[in-house]
Amino acid sequence: MTDSFPLRIGTRGSPLALAQAHDVRDRLIAADPVLAGDGMLAIEIIKTTGDMVLDRPLADVGGKGLFSKEIDEALLDGRVDLAVHSLKDLETWMPDGIALTCVLEREDPRDVFISDKAASLDDLPAGSVVGTSSLRRQAQILRRRPDLKVETFRGNVQTRMRKLADGEADATLLALAGLRRLGMTEVATEILDPDVLLPAVAQGAVGVTCRAGDAGIAARLEALKHETTWRRVSAERAMLAALDGSCRTPIGGLAEIAADGTMTLRGLVAKADGSEIFETTRTGAVEDAGEAEALGRDAGEDLRRQAGPGFPV
Repeated sequence: MTDSFPLRIGTRGSPLALAQAHDVRDRLIAADPVLAGDGMLAIEIIKTTGDMVLDRPLADVGGKGLFSKEIDEALLDGRVDLAVHSLKDLETWMPDGIALTCVLEREDPRDVFISDKAASLDDLPAGSVVGTSSLRRQAQILRRRPDLKVETFRGNVQTRMRKLADGEADATLLALAGLRRLGMTEVATEILDPDVLLPAVAQGAVGVTCRAGDAGIAARLEALKHETTWRRVSAERAMLAALDGSCRTPIGGLAEIAADGTMTLRGLVAKADGSEIFETTRTGAVEDAGEAEALGRDAGEDLRRQAGPGFPV
């Protein structure tokens, strides 16, 4: 290795982002104990536009890139050497000069329902308010429960829990993976099966980026890469790319791999009010990320055909 030290890990500053960055740091040390020495690794907190603009839906202020733009800039100008992200927050296409180099083993991708007003989403009284910033969650909730109201709920996990406690909504939804990483699973009222609420593409996966062509960092990250997760998210992100998907369109996707190596990919695209939802499933043997991407592209192209040229994708 010809790295210069300290190796600097870029991350957002939320408790969840920091937990993920510390996990990556610990895995790097486990792969190379030399990095446990003083001054070998440093975590750099970078405030992103998405962390600062909390009063509007992401779709209204630029989409997913708001959580990575400033971190990408820090990578490109050399202020950090690698960056840790919730993979579902990364753009469908990586910016020039930035490489998605590895993903860690995926946590449980399911969503959870949180409320002190009802034991489940189906038990919420008619007219109840559900707070969420996700158009994907909104569309699927309203398809199942058109009698509910959905209002924008932005902020990190702790902020959303505080808003819920303050009565700004009757319920909210969060990713189970984030709650597990924060040791907060006890707040979940109901874990939602993907048949009820299909997760976001790459939900539960942590992605690590670095400068394209940085062979030293890429070699270190190779030791952290979880191959099964890589194939799953490759299929999901390829589906998203085929849809030209963004935060402006509700899209869900989940790839699962059986013991015999067969992948099943479920995807959906919807209108935000839940009035139209198109779904697809693809199954096939997948031996590498390339085959996973092909499966994902096929699913995305099918969804585009179903939705038609006038659909807001």
